[in-house]
Amino acid sequence: MILDGHLPDSIAQAARALRSGALVGLPTETVYGLAADADSDAAVAQVFASKGRPSDHPLIVHVASADALQHFAREVPDFAQALVRAFWPGPLTLILPRRAGVAAAAAGGQDSIGLRCPAHPVAQALLAACAAPPPGERAIAGLAAPSANRFGRVSPTTAQHVQDELGRELLVLDGGACAVGIESTIVDCTRGAPVLLRPGAITRAQIEAVCERKLRLKDDLPDPAPRASGTLESHYAPEAKLRLMDARALQTGLDLLGAEAAHLAVYARTPLKSASSRVLLRRMPDDAEATAQQLFAVLRGFDDAAVRLIWVETPPDTPKWEGVRDRLRRAAA
Repeated sequence: MILDGHLPDSIAQAARALRSGALVGLPTETVYGLAADADSDAAVAQVFASKGRPSDHPLIVHVASADALQHFAREVPDFAQALVRAFWPGPLTLILPRRAGVAAAAAGGQDSIGLRCPAHPVAQALLAACAAPPPGERAIAGLAAPSANRFGRVSPTTAQHVQDELGRELLVLDGGACAVGIESTIVDCTRGAPVLLRPGAITRAQIEAVCERKLRLKDDLPDPAPRASGTLESHYAPEAKLRLMDARALQTGLDLLGAEAAHLAVYARTPLKSASSRVLLRRMPDDAEATAQQLFAVLRGFDDAAVRLIWVETPPDTPKWEGVRDRLRRAAA
């Protein structure tokens, strides 16, 4: 069931559902999430079951504001506080030491927890309604909300994507198409220095400028990195096989296949030609942000067209494109 997320009655209905232990499809500025009360192990177990996700693969907990840090985090280093001030609400997840006794299932059993304050107005409205319920109702401090799709598959960026993937019985708040389009940047703050676990819309340079120190990579430090969402080698994968290629290889491949080419989609910045009308040619924007915003919708569209192969022009190896490159590399793994 899809409801208009901008209506107060829809927010109230979704908040009641979450307090009852049900799941809700939640729009954020990155992708749509599958939300549950983060402190309810039973509700969180439904998230893992619905997605087919291993229960030791942690979920990101979404909060209404930085005030919720004290509920979930045992400590917040100075550089993490600076990142919160600079980028919350927004597409940044911080991995922090977890307070004992809270959100254990959502954290995948780890002593750390991923926290994010989303910027989407519908997400903000629902989180506020959960945190400050009507008299006599139970408050919810945060929502565990991984992407609302089957584990390892392409993330949803519209309410219809969620319903197509998880069924009509799920209550989904429609907040329109996601503005960012790829998942949040994840920074590990548990090892004494900021460590990049997953690139996203917020770049390394932006993070380093706020922290006033170099952003480390997960293998730079001797202690093992905590497990985090979206960091498996193979992830974000469409049904069709995806392959990354440069523009010359793409055109050579199309020339070799000629008029007999079929069941193939191509997503490229460079203008390409095919002798076959059965090849789907889709132009990739020259801008990294525009590409991120449409990327998952494009991949889902190719699957809907029943192609068997997706050829994608490898994005530029520059900081602005790092998030898109990461998602495509994992989709092709």
